[in-house]
Amino acid sequence: MDLSQQDGWCARALELGADAAVVVESAAVVTAEWVRMKCLYGCDDNGSYRTCPPNSPAPDFTRRLVDEYRRALLLQAGPVRGRENSDPLSRRLNDAAYKLEGELFLAGFHKAWMMGAGPCDVCGACAVDSPCARPERARPSLEGCGVDVFTTVRNAGWTIDVVQDEDDAYRFFALVLVD
Repeated sequence: MDLSQQDGWCARALELGADAAVVVESAAVVTAEWVRMKCLYGCDDNGSYRTCPPNSPAPDFTRRLVDEYRRALLLQAGPVRGRENSDPLSRRLNDAAYKLEGELFLAGFHKAWMMGAGPCDVCGACAVDSPCARPERARPSLEGCGVDVFTTVRNAGWTIDVVQDEDDAYRFFALVLVD
């Protein structure tokens, strides 16, 4: 597949395991301090991963980083129902985004970098007092970096709603910054 042009990016994302993908301008990616606060105070995995707050980039840093790019690829997995589907779904999406990041790099997009869905679960909960066991794979979540996923997804032309009940369908999102 030719990844030299953005036409091939979405198709490749689908081949790698995303259920949907869309190219967005970097200006469509919204960051906000409140997002990081919800990770720090409200996430049941807080403090379990080296890629989560307070170890992940702050929203102002993330904004500056995103502004160094023109385009990004927003990936989606789902919808699914049931808490038991959460980890496999986010893992599938994060694996697809990670592989796409690598392939885009090899295709000449040397700045390609991804932020995933949910905590990094490449090797389970981290020993936060020890070096990362898989630093080449570890990536922070969109939320952990302060990305307002709801507004960013809506800016991409997709719909997203708050999950209000455990039986509601839900989706995960990842972002690959390209150039």
